[in-house]
Amino acid sequence: MPGGPAFFVQKRVGKGGKLFKCHKFRSMTIKHSGSSVSVAGDSRITPLGAKLRHYKLDELPELWDVLIGNMSFVGPRPDVPGYADKLEGDDRDVLKLRPGITGPATLKYRLEDEMIAEYVFQKQKEGDTRDVQDIAVEYNDTVIYPDKVRINCYYYRNYSFVKDIQIIFCTVLGKKMEYAGEEL
Repeated sequence: MPGGPAFFVQKRVGKGGKLFKCHKFRSMTIKHSGSSVSVAGDSRITPLGAKLRHYKLDELPELWDVLIGNMSFVGPRPDVPGYADKLEGDDRDVLKLRPGITGPATLKYRLEDEMIAEYVFQKQKEGDTRDVQDIAVEYNDTVIYPDKVRINCYYYRNYSFVKDIQIIFCTVLGKKMEYAGEEL
């Protein structure tokens, strides 16, 4: 990665709501200000970073986080601080889980950047003149994040080792699977 370190380390919310340092390959430029929600084609994402993100290779350093016990292979993705704070009632059950490199919500939203970009494009086509990031955050906060919480709560309440193995294989092979009555 030109202009900075290859690794990106960020505080994320782990099991019990405790913060930990999550490790990834850096996929964005060093000097950028912006939201934690990214959109496919975002100018902050480097060309190599786009490839790493598309094939989820930017997540490989998280194997270190698994090794030291901050993460597991399967579970909800670790949130950035601020999002987990919004969880209320039974939705807070997801904080009882160790975050994972992959999980059912990760499978459903494997192309999240592209989904957000499509939503932004549609809103702009309808005449929405807001900043791209504002539209992206709105879609994430009102549609994607609540759905991820729903899926992760289902995962917590219906844990299955066999499903975990299936989730790992589907992640590695880029396949879809049936989960909680929907195709992910």
